Amino acid sequence: MAAPLSRRTTTLGVCALLTFAVGCGGSSDGGQKAPAADTSGELTVWLAVDARESWPDLVSSATARFKEKYPKIDVKVQYQQWASKNQKIDAALAGQRVPDVVEMGNSETTNYLVNGAFAAVDPKKFDHSADWLPALHDACRMDGKTYCVPYYVGARVGIHRTDLLKKAGIKRAPKSYPELLDGLDKLKAEFGPGDKNFSAFYMPGRYWYAAMAFVKDAGGEIAVEKDGRWHGALSSPRSRAGLKNWKKLLDDYYVGDRSKDNGDQPAVVGQGHVGIFYGNTWEAKAATDSRSGGSPKLRGKFGTFVFPGPSGKPLPPFLGGSTLAIPAKSKNQGAAAEWIRIYTDSASQRRLIKVDTLPNNTVQLRDVPSDGINAPAARAAERGWVTPLAPGWTAVEKSNVLPEMLQNIAMGKQSVQAAAAAADRRIDDVINER
Repeated sequence: MAAPLSRRTTTLGVCALLTFAVGCGGSSDGGQKAPAADTSGELTVWLAVDARESWPDLVSSATARFKEKYPKIDVKVQYQQWASKNQKIDAALAGQRVPDVVEMGNSETTNYLVNGAFAAVDPKKFDHSADWLPALHDACRMDGKTYCVPYYVGARVGIHRTDLLKKAGIKRAPKSYPELLDGLDKLKAEFGPGDKNFSAFYMPGRYWYAAMAFVKDAGGEIAVEKDGRWHGALSSPRSRAGLKNWKKLLDDYYVGDRSKDNGDQPAVVGQGHVGIFYGNTWEAKAATDSRSGGSPKLRGKFGTFVFPGPSGKPLPPFLGGSTLAIPAKSKNQGAAAEWIRIYTDSASQRRLIKVDTLPNNTVQLRDVPSDGINAPAARAAERGWVTPLAPGWTAVEKSNVLPEMLQNIAMGKQSVQAAAAAADRRIDDVINER
């Protein structure tokens, strides 16, 4: 997929307009030269906490391999919380002391790229760059150059209680949309009468990643670009059709608070009143972990499946993932590129696969065990999508346009048409901001 026009055209006087005052120094052509073996100094890496919590051995092994080549460079890995990460990055980029490597969500990069915050890199220096997942690579590209390196990705799937399906007479996880509806009907009939809190399908009203998957399945879009400007597209006929499909599932099978999001989904599912839900594969494990509010009694009782869409194809999941970038102000760009190269190479990606995380490229998606919990996510990723690569998308997310639209629809405060039209107007107000 080609980069959108707004990411291909040159901004006016970039050096004069940078939000982060990063200047125009450093390697701007992706020509970071690997440091000499006896180079000394310090390399600062900012990763999100996921790495510390889920794959600390990958961090240590990649850093050890880097140290074998550059024994005099001291690598300092610092972990950042997602909620405060960008605020800290913005503050650092505005000053003189910057980290040398930063982790970015793939939906967060556009405004940083537009404002020249990151140095370009040469994709050819990194493993499987020709096969990087578009959801990650497209988020890194502007003006024909690449400004970050794909790291990992996640895709949502259907997750079901195997014991409840069996008790309801359902022999297998659904493979088509009619099978899904039939299964939900059976779950509702079996458990609904005796449990007023039972949801055959758990779908809180503000869960916008799920609702937008139905929009995509119907051929709709959140926003589209025309003549260099982005515009909301939720009120288009196809987008409205997707929202109606989502609303019908919610109306027919969800019993619960329609004004909440999916933030506590594992804890809710762990209470034992849910038959099927839509989420990341790690949420199945979290629903059995008391540390996340789940119940250890449910261990071994969850299975995953490719969630079918009304279109007859797999429901297109949002591909949430991370990339690694080198700030343009970094004085250690060569060493930073070398650390990233090792941390994202084929061997490192295999380590991610072992902890049920999807790799950054299509070639190694085939290495995801076919009988593992993440196999459906690997298959679903082929229809994956990302949020609009528009300069003001971060502002759209911060304004909560999508969750508020969905809450109004879910609670019956507005029709799909009225809520979508209002959301489009709000999107138009901010989506082109730089």
